[in-house]
Amino acid sequence: MRKIVHRHLGKVVAGAAIAVAGTAVMIGVTLPGSAGAEESGGTSGSGGSAQQAAQDGQGGQSGAVRPGVVERAPTEGQKGKGRDPLTDDEMRRAERIAVNRQLFNSSENVEGERGPQRLGVDLAEPETADLDNPDAPRRADIRFYDYKDDTLVTKTVDLDTGKVEQTGVQHGVQPPISRDEMTEAAKLLIADPLGAGLKADFKDATGKELTSPDQLALNSMVYRATSGAQPAALGACGEHRCVRLFPKVKNGPWIDSRDLVIDLSARKVGKLG
Repeated sequence: MRKIVHRHLGKVVAGAAIAVAGTAVMIGVTLPGSAGAEESGGTSGSGGSAQQAAQDGQGGQSGAVRPGVVERAPTEGQKGKGRDPLTDDEMRRAERIAVNRQLFNSSENVEGERGPQRLGVDLAEPETADLDNPDAPRRADIRFYDYKDDTLVTKTVDLDTGKVEQTGVQHGVQPPISRDEMTEAAKLLIADPLGAGLKADFKDATGKELTSPDQLALNSMVYRATSGAQPAALGACGEHRCVRLFPKVKNGPWIDSRDLVIDLSARKVGKLG
């Protein structure tokens, strides 16, 4: 367990990770560690390879090791095959098909603008009849969050026919926070009085003012209200889309803001405990 260095309200965490049991597992990220140490400095790592390369090159004029060759990534097609991952073109097409005028005009994204908040696009599971069919239609599942009424909207699109085959609407379902939602949560936190500790710790670490989420590396987790565990202002979390942020100074320390919750639906910040 690494030692936390507390600074001000935000408690800047010096070192490789927030030193709270299970935090790395909770937020689902790999914090900096010592991976690769053997390769960079061990006797059985690159030193042996360099020595062998030098021996192999002794017969040449200079004995220099030739640089490796990096191959270009294969060109991505407009359409995948079988169970290949969706191409960028397929994902864009699926979203265009899914977001019709009615959905666009009746929904709201995380910034309060028209149109649903896109969460993700994945290749849909094949239907039973298509399990062994290499030429089965390619379908995509597109997930949106509608901040207007706090609903998760999932649409299944047949990419061959260009039709929406299924639409699902769920309340109280909170999938992982998207990158755009994390950015908006950080904006709200920086602008809120409760973000004063975060800004003070950032200035301690960098000597600069924190004014934008672009200055931070962000991780997050969905927050759900538990009876009696939070102030009334956060009691709707779970029905509302709420997030706890785990910010890090870019190329610097983690900043502990676990006691702050951003309600993206209400666009408010609350403090636990």
